[in-house]
Amino acid sequence: MPRPYVLLSVATTITGHIEDSDQVDQIRAESDAILIGAETIRRDNPQISVKSEARRAARVTAGKPEHPLKVTLSASGNLDPDLEFWHHGGKKVAYTTDATVEKLRERLTRLAEVVSTGWAFDWGKMLDDLGRHGVQRLLVEGGGTVHTQLVAQNLADELHFVIAPVILGDAGAPRFLNPAVCPWELTRRMRLAETRQIGNVALMRFLPKGSDER
Repeated sequence: MPRPYVLLSVATTITGHIEDSDQVDQIRAESDAILIGAETIRRDNPQISVKSEARRAARVTAGKPEHPLKVTLSASGNLDPDLEFWHHGGKKVAYTTDATVEKLRERLTRLAEVVSTGWAFDWGKMLDDLGRHGVQRLLVEGGGTVHTQLVAQNLADELHFVIAPVILGDAGAPRFLNPAVCPWELTRRMRLAETRQIGNVALMRFLPKGSDER
């Protein structure tokens, strides 16, 4: 099965700090699965679901589950079963390593499917497995470590930035990417596919690989 189209999405302020928006909810509703990292789940305790009743109803009408598949990953297996992530939305799957797969299965009994990608975490194996789940479009909402690794490994097919007219001066607020060395950062530019005004925010779509959309 082909790997899913990987869309990295973030709603940011003008100063580059992450916030939430209704446009993000729309992108969630258009996706087959939503991925968020374990660190973000532990820090923010988010639900990660489609909030709009109308959008959920439209998914059902189209023959899809009410919510996209919810995906996370944790090499350590340190995921609390009481976190909101496990108790809202639809089906969940957690990816981990051989060393922690049994521990995580015990913790998440009846809450999520738990899959090992091998002795170390392997992004390619995770994407292959999601393809076998029928996921064609994967929305990645972060956090920074997840976004950074996908960009650095050239696994992102598209980047969405929803930029709100807000200035946030908190140096400790989360950002889209962490410092990292990308294999092509000095040799290739992303292609700007679209710039659109949505109310009082701006949507910018970039294709990191410079390829056409599926």
